[in-house]
Amino acid sequence: MTLWLISFGLISGITTWLFGFGGGFVTVPLLYTLILTLWGRDSLPAEHAMQIAVATSALIMLFSATVTTITHHKAKRLNWSIMSILFIGIAFGGIVGALLALTVEGTWIKWVFIGYLFVTILDCYFHPGFMAPTTHNAKKVTKAKESINGTVIGIIATFLGVGGSVMTVPLLRRRGTPMAQSAAMANALTLPLALTATCTYVALSFTSPLNSESGFIGYIWLKAALILTCSTWVGLKISERFLSRIPDKWHARIYPLLLILVLIVMLF
Repeated sequence: MTLWLISFGLISGITTWLFGFGGGFVTVPLLYTLILTLWGRDSLPAEHAMQIAVATSALIMLFSATVTTITHHKAKRLNWSIMSILFIGIAFGGIVGALLALTVEGTWIKWVFIGYLFVTILDCYFHPGFMAPTTHNAKKVTKAKESINGTVIGIIATFLGVGGSVMTVPLLRRRGTPMAQSAAMANALTLPLALTATCTYVALSFTSPLNSESGFIGYIWLKAALILTCSTWVGLKISERFLSRIPDKWHARIYPLLLILVLIVMLF
């Protein structure tokens, strides 16, 4: 188990830095599978496997988003004027999404996760503006619309434990932002929802049926969170140092291919 967590933490760190996603799309399928394997399908943790995976993922994303946001801010890769309204909406949506995840059966979360992946992959390939950046008219974006966009992203991303980058990267990409900068801004935009979601899960931990199980705070699986956080940090450092110079065209092409891989894992 430990080896799997370390390996997937490294992958999570690498994909988080390069593509803006990784925390949720890598760790949620892994944690879901490990829980069913370790405790068995008829156990109490297995009954709440998706909630555990999503809540634990939020904590890991909080760490990775904090590290990457600080690094990208120092390197002046973040456009805070573009991000500010989205930032607020995403933070609010993070609370709503966490509350929804606590009230819905894990099976529903799993199938919504799969459906969301499928739609996102189709969107990348068939909606103009992702594979090749387009010129965007900034006048079309109002503060009200951006606030709604942020709230919707926060709700969906926190509900699924995926960080929101698979919505923010295509959104920024279609506004003419290069993939490298889109990924950097997506990491920063993951921070508010990861923070509000983690705080919500911790604050409501007393309601968790897993309180009788050792190694959990509410739905957060502490051992897995610690191992994944440490290995994710190593993956972030590897990407920052050696893998940051991917041509924009290939950057965009690899992105949906990784999503297809995650979709296959969740399905089979």
